[in-house]
Amino acid sequence: MSAEPPLRVVLCWHMHQPEYRDLLSGTYQLPWTYLHAIKDYVDMAAHLEAVPGMRAVVNFTPVLLEQLQDYHAQLQAYLRDGGALRDPLLAALDEPALPVRPEERLALVRSCLRAHRRHMIEAYPRYRLLAEIADWMVERQGPVAYLSEEYLADLLVWYHLAWLGETVRREDARVARLMAKGGHFTLHERRELLEVIASLLEGLLDRYRRLAEGGRVELAMSPYGHPMLPLLIDLEAAREAQPRLRLPLLRAYPGGEERARWHLERGLQVFEACFGHRPTGCWPSEGGLSEAVLRLLGEHGFRWTATGESVLAHSLEASGVEREGRGWLFRPYRLEGAPGTPACFFRDDGLSDLIGFQYADWHADDAVQDLIGHLERIAAQCAGDPGAVVAIILDGENAWEHYPYNGYYFLRQLYERLAGHPRLEPTTFADCLAQGVAPRPLKRLVAGSWVHGTFSTWIGDPDKNRGWELLGRAKEAFDRARAGGYLVGPALEAAERQLAACEGSDWCWWFGDYNPAESVSDFDRLYRMHLANLYHLAGEEPPEELAHHVSHGGGAPERGGAMRRGQG
Repeated sequence: MSAEPPLRVVLCWHMHQPEYRDLLSGTYQLPWTYLHAIKDYVDMAAHLEAVPGMRAVVNFTPVLLEQLQDYHAQLQAYLRDGGALRDPLLAALDEPALPVRPEERLALVRSCLRAHRRHMIEAYPRYRLLAEIADWMVERQGPVAYLSEEYLADLLVWYHLAWLGETVRREDARVARLMAKGGHFTLHERRELLEVIASLLEGLLDRYRRLAEGGRVELAMSPYGHPMLPLLIDLEAAREAQPRLRLPLLRAYPGGEERARWHLERGLQVFEACFGHRPTGCWPSEGGLSEAVLRLLGEHGFRWTATGESVLAHSLEASGVEREGRGWLFRPYRLEGAPGTPACFFRDDGLSDLIGFQYADWHADDAVQDLIGHLERIAAQCAGDPGAVVAIILDGENAWEHYPYNGYYFLRQLYERLAGHPRLEPTTFADCLAQGVAPRPLKRLVAGSWVHGTFSTWIGDPDKNRGWELLGRAKEAFDRARAGGYLVGPALEAAERQLAACEGSDWCWWFGDYNPAESVSDFDRLYRMHLANLYHLAGEEPPEELAHHVSHGGGAPERGGAMRRGQG
């Protein structure tokens, strides 16, 4: 009797940051793209490189790829011939004279506190001491003019040292030397740290490309600007899972299907230019799917897509299919009567959320053993199904600051255990299909996202609805300018790119009264900036309401979410 084939396990890491640039000036408003690059994207590549038998899927949003390339180009030009750095925090590292005006000094001090307190600040005694002084200044609006330039320089250097990946701290002699010195950093040493950051960004995307070319990683993409495609196409899709959801006054997003196609086509162009091949898979923004989106993905050549477990549960219920046990989750599905649509894999929410929310507080040995134990039990339950696949899909960047050492021990041990396990096979979605894993038929797909199988995180709340209404009016201004011949050639291209930034799902994610006020304020400001820029490009004055906040937030900060994005 032949042995049972191993259970296929797909780890899919989603990498995303929204458009942080003011596209009219090119200046970055928030530093999260380069900070996550030097911490999380670098570490993730290193862990995959270190375990030859490990295989995974890494999904990039094209708007992130463009920003990573832009940071690399900035740093190369700056270090080569003194070109401008368009990120104020990054530029401050190499400024001979740090800010003099009190409000600018206070802003710098605030920025250098935006890190996980326990694992990124208190883990380093010298940084903790600097942060305690900064806390006092921020809480009391203290006399920051009394802070010396040496203090500000040390705070700035330690902030960036804390944001480096754990693999960098362990392997780069320059970083080890700076950390050992501890303080009194010279301008030369600050420049050296800037050179470390430049070197990390220079080779970053090539590392992922080499992993893909070596068959170690499957690279996938999301639509260009990370829009919520089902809602662009039809706002009523939000009511498939929540029939009584209150929608915006906007009846429909103008030209939504055209815009959905634009995001897919532009995304494919950016991805192929970056990695040299077209992806076979697409993690749709926020796992947002509808039947219309499935057909659109099929038209653009995608062979697989994925979303949350609750979407499948809602869809099976709507199709009259009874669910027994958990076996219904561990197979891809394909929409009936739509042969050109991609196979759809469904995220195991429980296992994904253990990594995103729970294991950070566990010892790495215990966390890995617990996850492996769950997978072994699934393998036993699915022993009669040689096509079973477990999909673990989560944010590849924001959870790790909640882990000691940026998740170093957890990820390294997890990869080693998976790669060497006789009953578990780490693989990719594309290889599952290539190996003959047959999708089951699905009579109906109920539109939804990875969050509870609904769109309530992005629409339905009064502030979220207002965000959609502001977007719809800005899109109408864009349409007027294009129809009137004002937007043609390069001007049209610039406006389309600006519109794509406005259409990102991140803005409405943050609106509402349950998110931390500081993050809501940041993203509210960015959203209004992007909308105002679109009006300017369309030749119109922005409406006065863009000067007012969409949402004030004020809830408690959430733990480093399974798919959380955009916040450091």
